[in-house]
Amino acid sequence: MNLTTIQEVAAKVKQNIQKVVIGKEEQIDQLLVAFISSGHVLLEDVPGTGKTLLAKAMAKSLACSFKRIQFTPDLLPSDVTGIHFYNQKQGEFEFRPGPIFSNILLADEINRATPRTQSSLLECMEERQTTIDGETHLLDRPFMVIATQNPVENQGTFPLPEAQLDRFLLKINIGYPSKEEGIDILMRFKDHSPLEEITAVVRKEEIIAAQNLYSSIFVSDDILDYIMTIVEKTRSHPSIALGISPRGSQALLKAVQVYAILKGRDYVSPDDVKAMVKPVLGHRLIIHSMMKAKNERVDTIIDELLDTIPVPTEKELMKGLHQR
Repeated sequence: MNLTTIQEVAAKVKQNIQKVVIGKEEQIDQLLVAFISSGHVLLEDVPGTGKTLLAKAMAKSLACSFKRIQFTPDLLPSDVTGIHFYNQKQGEFEFRPGPIFSNILLADEINRATPRTQSSLLECMEERQTTIDGETHLLDRPFMVIATQNPVENQGTFPLPEAQLDRFLLKINIGYPSKEEGIDILMRFKDHSPLEEITAVVRKEEIIAAQNLYSSIFVSDDILDYIMTIVEKTRSHPSIALGISPRGSQALLKAVQVYAILKGRDYVSPDDVKAMVKPVLGHRLIIHSMMKAKNERVDTIIDELLDTIPVPTEKELMKGLHQR
């Protein structure tokens, strides 16, 4: 597989998802960025905007195993990872795997589960393995967690801690459809489920091959400097209590490499960085409580940072391309 093939694979999945998810091209691209770079996604928006539909459409487009967990306050860690139970016929303990043993896991309303249950995902998301009763079990490739949460409701919810948020490569805000898109939704899906219209278009082997190749995308020294300047600015900004960690900067690099592929290039441009900054870094930034009281938003702070940082010129990028 080469970079052109990755573009073709991504295009097939995108076209398939767009059969049932009207509009939302930017959000679909972001979801593909996360999947190809082996990352996890947090979908956040109010109920009814298509978070679960987008996740299911993604899963159904791929010939991969898919499981869904409805997170609730009484959900236990073993309900996620699995348990050892005593088989009386065999006279021994057997392992019954939980839904985490799938290629794509939809964690619906993740902030409704207790912190103890939420933390059961931590090892799985970062290490691609889980330890149960002292026994380590490796997870299959590909493995992706797509979590959803409603930002409006606070009653009966447990906000994700910073350590958990940092495990998500991207946070995607769905948003309402436009009036025209809303009419299209009403007309097309009034008497059946949208998901009935799609089938798998990509094999598991193609996905794994794509995940092994994206890191070969060229990143010039000027782009690396641009990324690190953005990261360092978040650490010294007066409104930000917690800036971007080295894991966050690595996540941004992975995301921009895949995004460049989706845009038909074998090198990263400043526009790729600008497109990925908010979805990759936004949920990792913690604003001072005083600034929250003034309704200062993370997106606004990121825009201010980008406005103050010199952007690498095309001449500098071309020089780097010729030297590789």
